[in-house]
Amino acid sequence: QVQLVEAGGGLVQAGDSLTLSCAASGRTFSSFAMGWFRQRPGNDREFVASISWSGMSTYYADSMNGRITISRDNAKNTVYLQMNSLRPEDTAVYYCAVDLNKSTAQAMGKMSVNYWGQGTQVTVSS
Repeated sequence: QVQLVEAGGGLVQAGDSLTLSCAASGRTFSSFAMGWFRQRPGNDREFVASISWSGMSTYYADSMNGRITISRDNAKNTVYLQMNSLRPEDTAVYYCAVDLNKSTAQAMGKMSVNYWGQGTQVTVSS
């Protein structure tokens, strides 16, 4: 059974940093791009970042570009999202995702994602 399990969410203050992790089990995703989405209250789930199978290239949505870094450790089957200078509008549930049709870093559409994590809540207070 394939599982993606996120961790690292929590309540932080504006300006703080947070690093999320997503550990995969049940199969290896080292040949596929992995990504992060978020769903803010009252909004659709939106793409945030992706990373190529090798980890050598990354792609970021404009919404958090410059404040986030995505990375992966294929030996641990884990992807990370480091978030800096957090703002109250970054409050959301953050999900990791795998699209089996992608190996390079590019925008991901939520309809093409094959596997989702259960999500981790990030709350940024002002």
